[in-house]
Amino acid sequence: MIKRILSMILCFSLVFSFGGCASEKNQQELTSEEKTELLSEAFVFTLPLMMFDATFVKSTNTVTATDKQAPENQFIHAANLATADFKDVVTPNVDTIYSQIFLDLKEDAVILEFPKTDRFCTVEIIDAYTNCIGIIDAMEFENEIERFVFTGKDFSGNIPEGMSEIKSSTDLVWIIVRTICNNQEDLVNVKAIQSKMDSYTLAQYNAGTTEEKPEGEFDENENFVPSQYLLTLSMQEYFEKANILLAQNAPADADKDILERMEKINVGANLEFDSSIFGEDTETLWKGLLSTVVDEVTKNSMQFMTMNGCWSYMGEPIAEFGTEYDYRALISLVGLGANPVSVAVYPKATTDSEGNRLNGENKYVLHFEKDGLPKIEKNGFWSITIYDSNTNFLIDNEIDRYCINDRSDVKFNEDGSLDIYIQAEKPDGDTSNWLPAYEGDFHLILRVYYPSEEVVNNTWSAPVINKK
Repeated sequence: MIKRILSMILCFSLVFSFGGCASEKNQQELTSEEKTELLSEAFVFTLPLMMFDATFVKSTNTVTATDKQAPENQFIHAANLATADFKDVVTPNVDTIYSQIFLDLKEDAVILEFPKTDRFCTVEIIDAYTNCIGIIDAMEFENEIERFVFTGKDFSGNIPEGMSEIKSSTDLVWIIVRTICNNQEDLVNVKAIQSKMDSYTLAQYNAGTTEEKPEGEFDENENFVPSQYLLTLSMQEYFEKANILLAQNAPADADKDILERMEKINVGANLEFDSSIFGEDTETLWKGLLSTVVDEVTKNSMQFMTMNGCWSYMGEPIAEFGTEYDYRALISLVGLGANPVSVAVYPKATTDSEGNRLNGENKYVLHFEKDGLPKIEKNGFWSITIYDSNTNFLIDNEIDRYCINDRSDVKFNEDGSLDIYIQAEKPDGDTSNWLPAYEGDFHLILRVYYPSEEVVNNTWSAPVINKK
């Protein structure tokens, strides 16, 4: 953490030494409306970078590793499947156990070890702009342990023999590992997989000190909820920080046009942002921007919404955004760390097949036609999870069941179709196909991992949800 702060201070000093008024003439020529438009554009562009950094800071704000935080370059291993008591993140899945690690590659490369698995276990690599820059499938390893060397933009060392280099254009990297867990009894097998994951710097490898895990630091001021933290920043504070992050994490070549536009209001690497160019009442302008950004980026991202009956999901280019900056900003707010559609899609239903909102005062039948279950590739799987729409958390119920998936012991109909009964009241008799609701609004998420081409292309028929 100290290294990151010192690096930020150095970057900030460079702003004053070499930045400053590079675009002062342009600022004087801009109208008030043009400045406001550029401000909005700059906010949308930098929002994922700022969300990533705030998540990085919060997640590494600890002295030693726990199941929720760890010092940078060390693994965070979740200890259990989510239940109704889990309130750390909204819409948690109950199919996989997460392992995460936040890498800082400014000073040195970092080596990660992963074991070959006999089950779904993917490693998603995310850059500082929240783009997925790679997926590793642990079932496809040739060796029992595979080692990957993650290098930043200025790396110039040698890669040890037998290791694979993964280059990142940004020095900050987020790794999310998703390992399927069938039930609480299966946890011991997942923990065995987690125990074989390891991380250390290249310098530690060369010195033979890979078992050493340096302590981190805890700062009460960094013990925040990332999205709420960003709302506490003034316009000046926000863009001062954004400029530092832009200097530390080089944008893509494809971002050239927007970078040139942002420079007109001094948003960019090694530039000195000055909120006074927007007039005296910047607080009102800033609050207005914050209050409208979600609606604006949602409206501009509707073209990527895929509909299938009463289900909808965010389609391509999710996680591989390119220059779709509004879409990237939206996902950073509602689905930070999302997979690309080649790995997973997440159709969501808030209404029944007649268009009426799902509510636990009613009883529903979710019906898959014969051969209508989501088709998957490789070692993928599917699941249907229910959430309280008021809180986006799992729903407490007497049998502790939060989802039905392709590993559930359900009863199929004689014709091969499948009915799932969604209701608050416990059914009489067999409860194998019961997904407990509660007497309020709820929604469903149908997760499909390693979806088939017809699922990705939306040429399949999603299940209907009929009110009984």
